[in-house]
Amino acid sequence: MPAQDKLLLSVLSGEKQERKPIWLMRQAGRYLPEYRALREAKGGFLELVNDPDAAAEITLQPIKRFGFDGAILFSDILIVPYALGQDLRFEAGEGPVLSPALVDGSLGALQQVTERFNPIFRTVEKVKAALPPETTFLGFAGSPWTVSTYMVAGRGSKDQGDTRRLAYRDPAAFGALIDAIIAATVDYLDGQVRAGVEAVQLFDSWAGSLAPAQFERWVIEPNARIVAALRARHPGIRIIGFPKGAGSKLAAYARETGVDAVGVDETVDPIWAAAALPPEMPVQGNLDPLALITGGEALEKGVARILSAFAERPHVFNLGHGILPDTPIAHVEHLLKLVRQ
Repeated sequence: MPAQDKLLLSVLSGEKQERKPIWLMRQAGRYLPEYRALREAKGGFLELVNDPDAAAEITLQPIKRFGFDGAILFSDILIVPYALGQDLRFEAGEGPVLSPALVDGSLGALQQVTERFNPIFRTVEKVKAALPPETTFLGFAGSPWTVSTYMVAGRGSKDQGDTRRLAYRDPAAFGALIDAIIAATVDYLDGQVRAGVEAVQLFDSWAGSLAPAQFERWVIEPNARIVAALRARHPGIRIIGFPKGAGSKLAAYARETGVDAVGVDETVDPIWAAAALPPEMPVQGNLDPLALITGGEALEKGVARILSAFAERPHVFNLGHGILPDTPIAHVEHLLKLVRQ
């Protein structure tokens, strides 16, 4: 189907549409009973990611139930460090763990295992074959700063302190780690595009933890390199950048990374974003996931404010971050009616 006939893809290409396309970050996941049933049958999270049949089914579940305008690949941002040679496991109550932790920033003890990308590419092929023709297929990767925070600390952290200290203390060693993440990420996204995705999102979940000069060096510059390299291989690919927590640095990110669209988190005033971001740039966001859980007036007012703020530019409706596991299905259905009415 031509891009202009796919609502989400047309908006990411810069067209302003009367009906706003909608998809939700983490829309394939724990809030859906069909996902929970499949996970119980198949095993842990990484087992699902590495099972192309299961991962494809999970990717398609929210499309079958809700008819979102975009399908987001079911995978994880830590597949890149996994392919760079770190061991990856998911511990109940603790989340992902990478070992060995790269506290000195050195990849010297690791051996790349690029075949760990292959199950993801097979998932993309399976989803592509089954996806409704009007639905845009989104791939993704973690941005280098966020991925590095897990690689250095070995797990998530509240302030990314170990990685921030390393970046200040030994910028050469840290820069080499960032370079390796960039190269692997470009290959990973290239493989996703070749297998069938039509747009990609770069998740920089911990971008907000950096001081301005560090943000320029470790968020804007690496993302700009990924965008340029991926565009050199696939000139028509659409790229969404999502630097969560960027705040006032969001405008510089939008101008300097070369992304086609910018994702806005729930802490950003949509009226400010509409005025501060480049006038023709598509914007994605930014309903508070807790407003969706609350429903009722909180949901309706939140949706109305966002739609009004972004009425004069290309806009993709989304949450300000991922949908939470305790989100009621009925509230998601109501959200769709509000956006599409």
